[in-house]
Amino acid sequence: MPTGPRPVQPGPPGPPPQAGPQGRQPWGAAYPQPGPVQPRPGQPQFGQQSERSRVPGWLWPVVCGLALVLGLVGGLIGGLTVSSFEDDGGPGQVSDGLAGVDTVSTPPLNADNGSVAAVAQELLPSTVQILAGEATGSGWVLDKQGHIVTNNHVVAEAAEDGKIQFVDNSGKRYAATIVGRSPVYDLAVLYSKDAKKIAPVSMGASNAMHVGDGVVAIGSPLGLTSTVTYGIVSALNRPVTTGSSADDSSFINAVQTDAAINPGNSGGPLVNMRGQVVGVNSAIATTGGSLGGESGNIGVGFAIPVEQVKITADQILADGEARYPVIGAKVETGESDGKGAVVDSVVADAPADKAGLKKDDLITAIDGKTVIDGIGLIVAIRTHVPGEVVELTVDRGGDQQKIKVTLGSEVG
Repeated sequence: MPTGPRPVQPGPPGPPPQAGPQGRQPWGAAYPQPGPVQPRPGQPQFGQQSERSRVPGWLWPVVCGLALVLGLVGGLIGGLTVSSFEDDGGPGQVSDGLAGVDTVSTPPLNADNGSVAAVAQELLPSTVQILAGEATGSGWVLDKQGHIVTNNHVVAEAAEDGKIQFVDNSGKRYAATIVGRSPVYDLAVLYSKDAKKIAPVSMGASNAMHVGDGVVAIGSPLGLTSTVTYGIVSALNRPVTTGSSADDSSFINAVQTDAAINPGNSGGPLVNMRGQVVGVNSAIATTGGSLGGESGNIGVGFAIPVEQVKITADQILADGEARYPVIGAKVETGESDGKGAVVDSVVADAPADKAGLKKDDLITAIDGKTVIDGIGLIVAIRTHVPGEVVELTVDRGGDQQKIKVTLGSEVG
């Protein structure tokens, strides 16, 4: 059955030889044979060898042996060069992450492009359908090395023993494997040698978008491959959480769009009018209705910003896993009065504890940006990377103070 988007919880050879000059025939033609030539005194007859030119008998085995060794070494080096891409760690891993693969950032279309058809023509060949067990979704080719980006929730159930395939724009199916996935960011990177045949997308920047800008969503909603829908950016930096439970929830600092997104669109690209991917379609808001067993589009969809995709894909390619930043404190994520995030508990010796954060502290801002609730704080933190320093504005019993926290790291 189609999978996702997930419901959102609030918050050539050369020319033939020619005759030579003065009528000479080309190489290989019959020539008049010259008469016998008498050798000079002391010159060896043809087929004889002079003392000076005789090669010692022991030299030939040495030469042959050396040639064999050089051939083996050259073959080994060539083999290592070819296979190093797949032997860096796991299948599809690359030790240098995104820096070790060939991605594209040049926009394929002009800045004044207003044609949805032009965007579709550019992106459809690079967009694929994902088949993972009983789940279906969408994805797009990340680089020239055969990596594909999709949502974690599309491939999660097939991660252990399931069969994963992708279907290209012509309908051909190919096997794919998981390089790594991140439940926290709802992203996964797949690898298939057959994906090398497909041109990668051009990646843009969601933070260069404006509310009202046109966007195109591409994917396989309800199993209908190569589907294109058009809309606008409805909002930016929208903090939402997806998933049906705390165990499978992911927090997204999302691009909101009214472009129609339905089950099966998950993992497909959200594209600007210059033909660049700005997000990964991941979730839809619902009103409790259903369509094919799952909720359908009501004009409120969400995409993971491409900036986060780059960070997570880089980690997965290099290490086979993704990491996310933490402060080492739990905050309330239920109903909120909109005044901030209330600290529920602080983990001993965690970054928050070392920075002086305490239980019941009210966090009202992070790096000067207002925080209205716990989900907003979590999403804001997860837009950073482990090791960065963030400044929290804290209200402690009416007393405001600034607390700097060095973000910790967890796998997920």
